[in-house]
Order: sequence, then structure tokens, then C-alpha cells
Amino acid sequence: MKYLAAVRETTTVTIVCGTRPELIKLAPLVDHFGSACTMIYTGQHYDRSMYSLIRREVPEPGAFHELALGGLRRGDQLGRAIAAVDEVFAADRPAAVIVQGDTTSALAGALAANACDVPLVHVEAGLRSYDRAMPEEHNRVLIDHLSDLCCAPTSLNRHNLLAEGVADDRVAVTGNTVVEALAHALPTAKEEDTALADLGLKRDRYVLATIHRPENVDDAHNLSTILRELGELPLPVVLPLHPRTAGRVAAFGLDGLLHGLQVIEPQPYRTFLALAHGSAVVVSDSGGIQEEVSVLKRPVVVVRRSTERPEIEGTFGTLVPPGPGVGDAVLPWLDDVEGHRAALREIASPYGTGSPSALIADAVHALLGDR
Repeated sequence: MKYLAAVRETTTVTIVCGTRPELIKLAPLVDHFGSACTMIYTGQHYDRSMYSLIRREVPEPGAFHELALGGLRRGDQLGRAIAAVDEVFAADRPAAVIVQGDTTSALAGALAANACDVPLVHVEAGLRSYDRAMPEEHNRVLIDHLSDLCCAPTSLNRHNLLAEGVADDRVAVTGNTVVEALAHALPTAKEEDTALADLGLKRDRYVLATIHRPENVDDAHNLSTILRELGELPLPVVLPLHPRTAGRVAAFGLDGLLHGLQVIEPQPYRTFLALAHGSAVVVSDSGGIQEEVSVLKRPVVVVRRSTERPEIEGTFGTLVPPGPGVGDAVLPWLDDVEGHRAALREIASPYGTGSPSALIADAVHALLGDR
């Protein structure tokens, strides 16, 4: 069996990633595998401030390779990342490769593992938006079908995989490691009070917004509409400004639309969670935040054409396309903030509890054989 042969060559697993959300979600797995884990960080998120905020909070793996491939066109970045990751595998062949999610870095790691005939594990498998205009949709489908083990967060994700012909014995429902990452980073009540006080905020009396996806910020009309909608809300809006968004605001001459918002720098994960937990509602186009609010028991208005996380729709989340309907989607969550909080506390997160990373590790060991 090729997997047992690979195990005899090395006892390490290699994690390939390249963005801040991947680092956050993979931290519990790095902690679980410890010195038996090697991490390859492609540098897809090349803004040093955002990267360094999270890197210092991720457990130290046995070895760490940083490739610094950020700031390139998608195709160029993918090609260079595959070649660079393949070179690392050639020098130190792992027992298995783990990738998470749907990024260019995850696809590069998957293709490099496939080229080297190394078992591939996809964490957060089976998510589908069925929106082919979304580059991430192409990535996640390709990775799933290349993978020897698909770790699906929910039963819906498992159903998606089986419907596409992925064999049942290649799928494990594990939950999502975001629940562990969040539990580890969740600030105390005192820390949350301090974070809010530092920004002059009152619990339940502000909106937290994050906008960065290309469909929202690369289009001047969409970006200006979203910023106007946020600026017209009846509560203060706190906007940690993503570097990509900041660049588009400047390029499109939309700086004036930021004046009505409380713009802050990207925050460390712990501080961001404090702001999300203290907010009346979150407005975001992030995939990870859709998961995080289900643990924090806070509502989110998802500003996107489609979502690969329909599990939260109608409970924790409201999906609205970029446009003049954003404000209207937010207002219902502001009519009874405390009542909405109480109702959401009674709803279980669809992404599991406990230790998804332990379930993933068990599935990896089963794939490779008992050492």
C-alpha cells in the first residue's frame, strides 16, 4: 500500500496554507500534531501586519517554511506555489499533506501532493455555493476530488460530496476546527470590556463590519453602495479595514465614504472576537465569520451573491447581495438586540463542539495505518 510506504519514509504531516483564516483554523491541528507537523506558508496573504498578528498566536510546528509568494496574479501565484511546495516535498517527503478550505494556497498544496503521490487530506471539505463565478468554488471542488480523505464539517457537506461521486470511505464528518480556535482565543469578559472601552464602544450599541471579497471591493459601484449603506445605519459602524479594501477605496476615490464609519486597523484575533461578541450585529462577506457567529451566538448579515455555508441561513445569518438592500437586511436585527441574542443562544452551532481537530487526526491516522 502506498500510504504505508509513505509512513515508513517519515512520521510528519505537512500543512500547506497561505492566508490568515487558514492559520487561525489550522492552529488546533498544529497544536495536536506538534513536532510531527511541518507547515508551509505560501504568503498568499502578503500584508505583514495581518499575517504577523496571527502568526504569533499559532502554535510552533516542528518545522516552518515561508515562501513569500504574495502580490502575484492568481495564475502566477498558483504555478509558483506548486513548484515551491513540490521542492519542499522532494527534500522532505511527508506522510500526508493537509490543506484547509478553498484558497489558491490550498489548491497548490493539493496539486503538489498529487504530483508527488502523497496522501492528501482536505479539511473543510464539501462546501458548495454552486456559484461558478466564485474562484474559490473551483478550488474547493478540485481539492475534494483530488483528496484521499475529505474532512467534512457538517452532514450537508458530506451529502454534497457523495452526490458528486466521492466514495463514502473517503469522507469523515468532523465538525469545523473554528470552534476550537475560537474557544482558545475567546477573550474574558474583562478583556472584552477593555477592547470596547478603548474604542469608545458600548455593548450592543454598534455594528461590526468587514468587507474584502473581490465581488464587493473590486467593483466601484458595489463598494460605494455598501459603504453608503453602512454609513446610513442608526448605530455606529466599526470597520477593521482590510488592506485590499483600503487599496480599492483609494483607487476609486471613495475616501469620503469612510468618514461616517469608525475605521480601525485589522485586529488580532482575540480583539476581533471581543468586538464581534459585543456587537449588535456583524455585517461581513467573510466565510469564517459566518461560522464564528454560530459559536458567539451573534447575528450576521452576509453581503454576497451566494454562500457555501447555508447552514446558518435563517438562524444566525441573513444573505443579501451587494446593493441597496444591505441596510434593510441589517435593521431587523437591531429592533430587539437582547431578544435576538437570547434566541440565538438556544441554537446549536452546526459546526460541532469539542475537538474537531482530534477527529481529523484520528481520520488521518486511519488513512495512513496504525503506526
